[in-house]
Amino acid sequence: MPFYRIDMETYKRRAHFDYFRTLAYPYTGTTVMVDATGAYEYARRSRRSFYLTFLHAAALAADAVPEMRQRIRGDGIVEYSECPTSHTELLEDETYCYCTIHHHMPLDEYYAHAEAARAACRSKGIEEDGDVESMYFISTLPWLHYTALVQPVAGGNESNPRITWGKYEKNASGRLLLPVTVLAHHALVDGIHIARFYERLDEEIRIFGSAP
Repeated sequence: MPFYRIDMETYKRRAHFDYFRTLAYPYTGTTVMVDATGAYEYARRSRRSFYLTFLHAAALAADAVPEMRQRIRGDGIVEYSECPTSHTELLEDETYCYCTIHHHMPLDEYYAHAEAARAACRSKGIEEDGDVESMYFISTLPWLHYTALVQPVAGGNESNPRITWGKYEKNASGRLLLPVTVLAHHALVDGIHIARFYERLDEEIRIFGSAP
């Protein structure tokens, strides 16, 4: 994927970057109950996969925040123009494989591309394909409507954002609330950037909700 190198001499978060890279656990994240009703209703109307619909919204929301597209490389930072998703795909033996999906294309093409990628990944196992550094790591717990989540990370300079969601439940107003967790390297991402991701995710879901 195309990227450019950030000039560390003019990078405004240089002090934060240098500090958080010294920590044993330099990651920050949160879990938010997201109103996923619009995405669910679009998937039902169009007979599409809710999972792929929400994945598309989450990927576009992450791409809308430049800090989510940044990765630590050596002592510097690269920023990708867009980032594909790599998600866990459950297998019949209850293990999983990794599946890479690109999302910057018309929706009809996206769904066809995504379904083909899901079918093809089942013979791969947990080997990634493509530029791993550029990816968002996606996982789900569709069995649990959780309120908090701890995610594994390799540590050090490993800086791929992780986005996870669980089981949706209806609230008293009939809205579908979905727990969505974001984890990111604090050398690159602050709370304000995570908040912008959730704001943009709400917008993407509203777009689906208003689509025919």
